[in-house]
Amino acid sequence: MTLVPANEAELVEAIRTADAPLAIRGGGTRPTGRPVDGTALCTDRIAGITLYEPGALTLVARAGTSLTEIDAALAAENQMLAFEPMDHRPILGTAGEPTIGGVVAANVSGPRRVSAGACRDFLLGVRFVDGQGNVIKNGGRVMKNVTGYDLVKLMAGSYGTLGVLTEVALKVLPRPEAEATLTFRDLPPERAVAAMAAALGTPFEVTGATYGPADWDAPGPVRLRLEGMASSVAYRARRLAGALSSFGEAEVEDDPEESRKIWSDLRDVKALADHPFVARSAMKPTGSVEFTRTIGQTLRGTDFYDWGGGRVWTGASADDLRANAADAADPARRDDPHEGGAILLGTMQEYMRLAGGHTTLVKAGAALRREVAPFQPLSAPVARLTEGLRRKFDPRGILNPGLMG
Repeated sequence: MTLVPANEAELVEAIRTADAPLAIRGGGTRPTGRPVDGTALCTDRIAGITLYEPGALTLVARAGTSLTEIDAALAAENQMLAFEPMDHRPILGTAGEPTIGGVVAANVSGPRRVSAGACRDFLLGVRFVDGQGNVIKNGGRVMKNVTGYDLVKLMAGSYGTLGVLTEVALKVLPRPEAEATLTFRDLPPERAVAAMAAALGTPFEVTGATYGPADWDAPGPVRLRLEGMASSVAYRARRLAGALSSFGEAEVEDDPEESRKIWSDLRDVKALADHPFVARSAMKPTGSVEFTRTIGQTLRGTDFYDWGGGRVWTGASADDLRANAADAADPARRDDPHEGGAILLGTMQEYMRLAGGHTTLVKAGAALRREVAPFQPLSAPVARLTEGLRRKFDPRGILNPGLMG
């Protein structure tokens, strides 16, 4: 059974009358976290752009509005969602349409966060239904505030565990006239990180910096993005290539459409799409090499650095997972890809516990997602705070229970 409310009033009724857990989804394109055993509640019919003022750089849309519709409306005014939300369909093999509510609920952001910020930084206001069926509004265009909570930031990345979004207000930005991509080939991780740090330290306004994919300690490509007016991009590309000449000769893609295609693929981490296991780790960018080197001393995988965004994506093939299972405590599971995934994720999360940061399982089979902690385990104080918030907004525990651990 799937509940598909057509508007906020029907959503309120569905939540108020629920007597069992609800598995919340928008477009169904990113099944992240532990699978939720409950009645499916789909919000994709609560859709439509309710306000768009290009001059004020403001857009308000119902949560089920597809990104396709939003992108088309913004493109008509040469504007964009500057945090360039990732499309998870290529890497997860899902169908459907990503929705703006799902983007906000998961705080989905892309490589431009190095210069522009993440989704939560562009969120002006939210409207949602909590676990008791109350309609709550906070921030920006929706005007009414709830004293004591910055719900706008709180809802971004809450994955539907505090409330079900019905409307969001976002700041948008002008779309750059031109862009170019500089590529430096075959750099080992230390040199790659040095190149990206040098690029981001220049005055040339780099809006994306990635490295890989590369097997741990193997060389890979660095890609850097420049955006803006056409004459400015051309000038900055020449100057940046010269400033980084010690890292090799830069290949420059200055056709804006080709450059955008490159960054669309990088944003969606398509290079890891054929891997059955993918995890995303967030940390200080300068810690990326030590993290991947330490994990790579005992385990196998492939890395992709969204370096400016402080993220490392790690993929593992079926062969990698079987090799990683050699460390299994149970001899019967020492060639089991499922066990190899659990070992790899656990090792990464333990590293993050000690070093600071967090690792999230993005892609794996439902069985593994049930067995492990897909999100980084919280420290005891943070866990108590998180549980207190959930009891406040969802006292019956019916909204995506267990999804985040």
